[in-house]
Amino acid sequence: MEGLRTHSLALAAFALALFASAGAADPAVVPLVLPSGTVLRAEVMVNDEDRAMGLMFRPSLPLDRGMLFVFDASDFHGIWMKNCRFPIDILWLDEQGKVVHLAESVPPCRKDPCPSYSPLAKASYVVEINAGQARKEKALVGSTVRFTLGR
Repeated sequence: MEGLRTHSLALAAFALALFASAGAADPAVVPLVLPSGTVLRAEVMVNDEDRAMGLMFRPSLPLDRGMLFVFDASDFHGIWMKNCRFPIDILWLDEQGKVVHLAESVPPCRKDPCPSYSPLAKASYVVEINAGQARKEKALVGSTVRFTLGR
């Protein structure tokens, strides 16, 4: 009987955690201006849990959307494609928004362990956009991506 009670308590705690996360606030969205002048609405990921989740389980990314990962310190931040369903372009940006590295058409991870994609230079931000969009919007190494964070 004690085992059943413990199992029930664990199940209730899991359900409560799931309910709480479902009610969590949506990430902030900021305008992200690509070098071509195109403006995307970028979801801002600032904590470890949100950055780890990224684009997981989403069926697609609308062409007018992107994801902006904000890190506390400039470093060689790796990105993976676990449970992603479509390829993306990944831009690593320095503190001023200059593209310091680009990975184009990064495919979804098909089996574990998933590879990690890292920049050749330290970055403070990472931007994820649809595959092929970086080249189309002139977001190449040396160009600048503009955005303002409400910190």
